[in-house]
Amino acid sequence: MFRDDFVWGVASSAYQIEGRDWGDGGGKTIWDTFAEEGRIADGQNAKVACDHIHRYKEDFALMRLMGVKAYRFSLNWARIMPEGTGMVNEKAIALYRDMILEMKKNEIEPYLTLYHWEFPQTLQDKGGWLNEESAGWFAEYARIVAENFSDLCEYFITLNEPQCFVGLGNLTGEHAPGLKLPVKDVFQMAHNVLKAHGRGVISLRKYAKRPIKIGYAPTCGMAYPKTDSEADVEAAKKALFGFYNPLERWTWNVAWFSDPVFLGRYPEEGLEKYKEYLPEITKEDMKLISQPLDFMGQNIYNGYMVSAGADAEPVFENRKPGYAKTAAGWPVTPEAFYWGIRFLYERYEHPMYITENGMSCHDMVSLDGRVHDPNRIYFLDMYLSALQKACDDGADVRGYFLWTFLDNFEWDKGYTERFGIVHVDFETQKRTVKDSAFWYQKIMETNGKELSINKLMRQILFLNPIYKQMVWGDERWGVSAHPHGDCEVKEGFYKGKRLSYLWKKLPGLFGNYDAENFPLLVKMIDAKQDLSIQVHPDDAYADAHEDGSLGKTECWYVVDCDEDASLVIGHNAKTKEQMEEMIKKGEWEQFLREVPVRRGDFIQIDPGTVHAIKGGLMILETQQSSDITYRLYDYGRMQNGKPRRLHLDKSMDVITVPSHDIESDMENTLDLNVNSMNVLVSNEYYTVWKLEVAKDFTISQDYPFMNMSVIEGDGLINGQLIQKGDHFVLPADFGLIELHGKMQLIASAVKLV
Repeated sequence: MFRDDFVWGVASSAYQIEGRDWGDGGGKTIWDTFAEEGRIADGQNAKVACDHIHRYKEDFALMRLMGVKAYRFSLNWARIMPEGTGMVNEKAIALYRDMILEMKKNEIEPYLTLYHWEFPQTLQDKGGWLNEESAGWFAEYARIVAENFSDLCEYFITLNEPQCFVGLGNLTGEHAPGLKLPVKDVFQMAHNVLKAHGRGVISLRKYAKRPIKIGYAPTCGMAYPKTDSEADVEAAKKALFGFYNPLERWTWNVAWFSDPVFLGRYPEEGLEKYKEYLPEITKEDMKLISQPLDFMGQNIYNGYMVSAGADAEPVFENRKPGYAKTAAGWPVTPEAFYWGIRFLYERYEHPMYITENGMSCHDMVSLDGRVHDPNRIYFLDMYLSALQKACDDGADVRGYFLWTFLDNFEWDKGYTERFGIVHVDFETQKRTVKDSAFWYQKIMETNGKELSINKLMRQILFLNPIYKQMVWGDERWGVSAHPHGDCEVKEGFYKGKRLSYLWKKLPGLFGNYDAENFPLLVKMIDAKQDLSIQVHPDDAYADAHEDGSLGKTECWYVVDCDEDASLVIGHNAKTKEQMEEMIKKGEWEQFLREVPVRRGDFIQIDPGTVHAIKGGLMILETQQSSDITYRLYDYGRMQNGKPRRLHLDKSMDVITVPSHDIESDMENTLDLNVNSMNVLVSNEYYTVWKLEVAKDFTISQDYPFMNMSVIEGDGLINGQLIQKGDHFVLPADFGLIELHGKMQLIASAVKLV
């Protein structure tokens, strides 16, 4: 679980939400220039964005209403210092102080980021981060920030994602300022940026008006192992902190931007690989860069799978066809969140904050006036569950900031991607709270207790049947947790888990039903030849004579049969003495009661009922989860070179004399109501229904669990395809079941007490 003082918040950046008000004295940023050059999708710009500079009071009030207690935001360097150095714009200082006071008024703790890419154009004209003086520029800016905001803020972050603003802005040219510099220049720039971080930390501490906490927020894709094997884990770790990217993407590297800050040195592998491109790096530089920090921020969105290859070298696994991805095209990889956090904490040993994580969706306002974003809820639930697991496994993570609160200007993508949990109509500036915001509010209020990792995932348990070849045909155990055949969940959250495992480990899935073992067994019997003449004991007899086993009560549904099909159900003896005499003399023709059957017939077989399934029949059998059978007669069939064992004495002990009237145990179900739960039998062990779905049918699952088998047709259950031969279990508290199509199903459940 998360620590009691875990920080839950949201994050944003100044340029992406504020908009511009040219009367406030603010300066121009490199992103203003980039937009003017037509480098933004659809020719857009951030002149208005979310108009936050005019609407921050209502935005912070909305945060309060949604339960947000912490807000990571950035200042616009060019707004505060229009020339980048020198003159300070007092209007900007007043604006940001009022913003912070408004946050506090709404009981929101500010986490202030000094630089989230709002680089002053005047400084870019002097060479930008490539200029050796850039570290000094940033130090001066940090001093102004400390002097004006440290009385209101305790938490400060120097730089956001240097991998991005160095690489995308100056190596590939995808972001502002849109440059494609020589590799050697980019290494110099990265070194200058890290020195700027160090000098920024010094300025913040020197000029702060009270003790403050300082961190740093890099990013990168996270490697995660294909399996939990030691070899794969080590290979993933090696990939994450190694240097496997091509030179044109070298800035996407964890160790180069974090080792100097937290370990005081550049990684040796990188120094060797890139030695021809490196600037002069002095001991004084490393001491400056590695200023002591209070925490490590980390922005994590996705990652890549790695396995161990020859000589333990990482093998970068291909993604599966159709893999889940966000609207931005980024893969959905909660595993990377878990392993990335673990690897980072093990290497750097600093308290961590996840300073950004979220997903873009193509959200829109629905006809009901709301914004439904279930994919974002699923994404956040999976990632936050992975975060909790990482915390449980020892990572010291102090907080999480969701990216982001408002849909905003998404850099070069303009307004084509929506990351927010609040929808923004960029024409009217109307805010509409999305479903994900209400979901996140519950997560924050409960400190994560509402996450799926802390609750049972009540998914439909689709099962792989157990096939058994018999001397007379075959059986397919569709729903079984019996030791002789234990079904496995074939898909979903519990994929690969045996039904017996779920029964033992997750009893809540089955309504905490009071039974040591899963109580029912559902199987399909395909009889090519006649089955043996047999009888089952009741619970009391089985307990006394079969080492505490259950007896066996069962029922049959005739799925298919030959035209002249029949079953053995009961016998013709009037007294116990007559029954014993007939059996001992082998007078089977006179003893057995054979009954004609047709498709759709349903028969209840109580303990003590002599019975046999004849060849040419396909039967769906629902029974107690017991494999106790006493054979009276088996046609002299051999198994493993020997006649199969008979149980004459025990059979004669338990046979009911006289037999029940067949009318009380048998009915035909072909003319039952459609779109209805038709009860076929209800006894102390189970209730069995037949469902005939004619198009659309909705029911509620109110039992501890419900087994279902499709016996004819196909259709959908809650949007998932089902067809003849499928078997599945609906867990407790599953809620509404929506069936669509044309099909017949047999359902069973333990009887409600």
